[in-house]
Amino acid sequence: MSWHPQYRSSKFRHVFGKPASKENCYDSVPITRSVHDNHFCAVNPHFIAVVTECAGGGAFLVIPLHQTGKLDPHYPKVCGHRGNVLDVKWNPFDDFEIASCSEDATIKIWSIPKQLLTRNLTAYRKELVGHARRVGLVEWHPTAANILFSAGYDYKVMIWNLDTKESVITSPMSTISCHQDVILSMSFNTNGSLLATTCKDRKIRVIDPRAGTVLQASYKGHRASKVLFLGNLKKLMSTGTSRWNNRQVALWDQDNLSVPLMEEDLDGSSGVLFPFYDADTSMLYVVGKGDGNIRYYEVSADKPHLSYLTEYRSYNPQKGIGVMPKRGLDVSSCEIFRFYKLITTKSLIEPISMIVPRRSESYQEDIYPPTAGAQPSLTAQEWLSGMNRDPILVSLRPGSELLRPHPLPAERPIFNSMAPASPRLLNQTEKLAAEDGWRSSSLLEEKMPRWAAEHRLEEKKTWLTNGFDVFECPPPKTENELLQMFYRQQEEIRRLRELLTQREVQAKQLELEIKNLRMGSEQL
Repeated sequence: MSWHPQYRSSKFRHVFGKPASKENCYDSVPITRSVHDNHFCAVNPHFIAVVTECAGGGAFLVIPLHQTGKLDPHYPKVCGHRGNVLDVKWNPFDDFEIASCSEDATIKIWSIPKQLLTRNLTAYRKELVGHARRVGLVEWHPTAANILFSAGYDYKVMIWNLDTKESVITSPMSTISCHQDVILSMSFNTNGSLLATTCKDRKIRVIDPRAGTVLQASYKGHRASKVLFLGNLKKLMSTGTSRWNNRQVALWDQDNLSVPLMEEDLDGSSGVLFPFYDADTSMLYVVGKGDGNIRYYEVSADKPHLSYLTEYRSYNPQKGIGVMPKRGLDVSSCEIFRFYKLITTKSLIEPISMIVPRRSESYQEDIYPPTAGAQPSLTAQEWLSGMNRDPILVSLRPGSELLRPHPLPAERPIFNSMAPASPRLLNQTEKLAAEDGWRSSSLLEEKMPRWAAEHRLEEKKTWLTNGFDVFECPPPKTENELLQMFYRQQEEIRRLRELLTQREVQAKQLELEIKNLRMGSEQL
């Protein structure tokens, strides 16, 4: 039987990894030398956070995404932990809020200012104190706002509700105490109703997080170190070692963990394998700690379930890895995934884009289905009371959705005084108004509550420092930087032209819908 699978048609067969140029990397970054098996890096469309070396406590860096090149050796840090920082995670619904956990047995929630840091940030927004030993993992709930999970070396998973006024929270909402050893990884299913964990006893557990009960557990053979839910396929992917200490990936049915659906040995290396799954393209990426390679597969519900595509190869081993959310990708270059590779030997963070080769420069609808946006679908109290809801999906087409870093409360809508004849038509009209700015300021002041207008004005002011956009590159100092900025401006002009074309199409669609509504009302 041949090792390579039979030929199969796939639009992702020719996906390739494209490393960023030296100018677009982050150089001279003091990456942590901790031996903890974590990512040590978190990314969102505005910032990249990386755990760093720090004397006298733990710290991490928060670097604006566009501030590439050599990092100032005195660049300000986010520091406040008394022990080494072990994990950092951005809030999926707020690009300016990040959680960190440390060897000092605490979790801290930080609000990152929109202006550039000028000195070390030591003032945290909230501190969570409940674990008896160091905290190794933190995870935000995928659909509920202000719900955070933490796993410590006291063998407990704690659930925290951050929707409170207290700055120090000493008691979690609930504690899951079913583990007999250190918890190695946590993963949620799509709506956050199930939690999968791996433990140092090498078992995989599927847990009801609100009840704290174990629904399924694996026992033999495959010794799992990391686990991942595979979107809506009702399957789990785990990485670990076989009985002969070969690195291995295994696929499981989430309702039956007694026997894996398939197992595949990869190699005999000793580094931990980090799995990443893209539910939009059904692609699985496997990244080895200490390797320079990234393997990727296509996952299907039918046998053989896992189809090997190819491998990105590099001579530089990665200490950790970060992943950009889908809403931060460059759709104009057909980028479907982006890694941020921590190279300790070079003090370098190297972005690697996974690209589908396409000749057309137009938006590729088939490789960008609706994806999870930056809006929570549940409040903390709704989720704690037992409700489940899938993520709110948005389109990645430029200009099709307005993603707010700070979502406005649903119970206080901006345009609540309007009486729409067609909800769909009104939603599209408001969306275009918010993006294009063609609605007059007097109408906005008339329809918008005072608190929303003040919030928008304050938000616009804080994005600028001395009239300079803080998320753009600094002013060019050399001829090379000037050329680079020129090319960026050319790319921006091309993108804006595409956006203008899309606006014209949307305007025509609205005109047709208005015409249809008028004809329907005349017939009635």
